[in-house]
Amino acid sequence: MTPEREKAMSGATPVRLLIHAPTPGALERGRRNLANLLKAAPDAEVELLANAGAVAAALQHPDPLDTHLRLCGNTLQANALNAPPPIAVVPAAVLHIAQRQAQGWGYMRA
Repeated sequence: MTPEREKAMSGATPVRLLIHAPTPGALERGRRNLANLLKAAPDAEVELLANAGAVAAALQHPDPLDTHLRLCGNTLQANALNAPPPIAVVPAAVLHIAQRQAQGWGYMRA
């Protein structure tokens, strides 16, 4: 049975996943995870949330999939950094994680 047929038969809802990257290495892994997820499930709702050391790394090394990237506003402020468009900023990574989980999103630390 094809994956498309399995999905149609299962009535599965689209995947909603928050990938958390707090370090430069985790950002690298998270970006690979994001690309792989979108390749396997193009209709997935996915965000890559960077805080702490991953924020500066994200800004220094842009990626084509940064439309899915969310940066922690607390980290940006603490390091006097700004996020250029199309990168979105959330007020606090911890709050964003809690809100997404309350909305039923899955959580994965990269």
